[in-house]
Amino acid sequence: MTEADFLFTSESVSEGHPDKVCDRVSDEVVDLYFREALKAGYDPARVRVACETAATTNQVALLGEMRGPDTITDDMVEHVVRNAIKDIGYEQEGFHWEKLKLHNWLHGQSEDIAAGVDEGTGTYTDEGAGDQGIMFGYASDETDELMPAPISFSHRILKRMAELRHSGERPEFEPDAKSQVTMAYRDGKPIGIDAVVVSTQHKDGLSASDVRELVRPVITEVLPDGWLPKEEKLYVNPTGKFVIGGPDGDAGLTGRKIIVDTYGGSAPHGGGAFSGKDPTKVDRSAAYAARYLAKNVVAAGLAKRCTLQLSYAIGVAQPLSININLHDTANTDERKLEKRLMEIMDLSPRGIRTTLGLNKPIYARTAAYGHFGRAPDNEGGFSWEKTDLVKDLKDLAG
Repeated sequence: MTEADFLFTSESVSEGHPDKVCDRVSDEVVDLYFREALKAGYDPARVRVACETAATTNQVALLGEMRGPDTITDDMVEHVVRNAIKDIGYEQEGFHWEKLKLHNWLHGQSEDIAAGVDEGTGTYTDEGAGDQGIMFGYASDETDELMPAPISFSHRILKRMAELRHSGERPEFEPDAKSQVTMAYRDGKPIGIDAVVVSTQHKDGLSASDVRELVRPVITEVLPDGWLPKEEKLYVNPTGKFVIGGPDGDAGLTGRKIIVDTYGGSAPHGGGAFSGKDPTKVDRSAAYAARYLAKNVVAAGLAKRCTLQLSYAIGVAQPLSININLHDTANTDERKLEKRLMEIMDLSPRGIRTTLGLNKPIYARTAAYGHFGRAPDNEGGFSWEKTDLVKDLKDLAG
């Protein structure tokens, strides 16, 4: 193999994976705060949510700090939590949306953190970042959605399985599942699938071969013609029986699937999770902004790949640094591009939220199948996937 000929693998997990259940619950709490703020006439820019969720056998715990309208009650929080778990499909003996015990340990936001975020520190009087940190955005021309192909196909397999389960066409599938796709590259470009792994929770009474034949047509439907791997490299439930799953089979926590949420390992990650955080937390909003800029760079034809890094300090509004790597595929100068991006987008937390319209209840939909590579919707969700900067960037092409 040459350096440009290689195999690369990415994984995804379904909405019913225990960690994804927790991500969904945490983001439902974020959406509740924004939804109620808009109803109550409370400035959504003042909403603060940092909600962590833990789940195990018929137990769910919420931990974190909040600020928002006083119209929000514990009963409202409990309602959105149980509804989310019901929507995912958990009505099992070991994890049931109605029978589980909910522990709500959410409390008010720290005044010290609020002061730094709301007012900035020292001479920085604009709204500051909610924490220090580094964030990465990435885009590649491997797929139509400008995402790396392995993570894109991994998501598609599980999303299709969930659609079949929810529709009733495949009631044999249960909510918890994982996928993994190994892509073959030649000259740096994807040319086929070398291996696929799918492990899915299923109804009791099915054999391993039964489950394999239920999953096979999903994989065939999702992959391009001719890309189905050899039979010996199609792994379905390789450990056999998978009846007990979800939080009953393995405890879940918010924020443990950050590579699944982003680029499947094809790009660096700053380490911060997204779910359960309002957009003053730059772990989330600046990662969205970095993806938005990187995607527009590739969509404008300035490069085939783009990795963009931002860094922030708590209480300081503007990023401390921006770095762009076009991976030797550029049609423009990287340093000039950095300067141009800083000119066309305000990368302060307030600027990001305004540009991308993030002060809205748009977060629960991001909790499964990736935060990136999704189509923008009419309610403002996935606004960071728009390519409306292309015109402004094309003048940089050499």
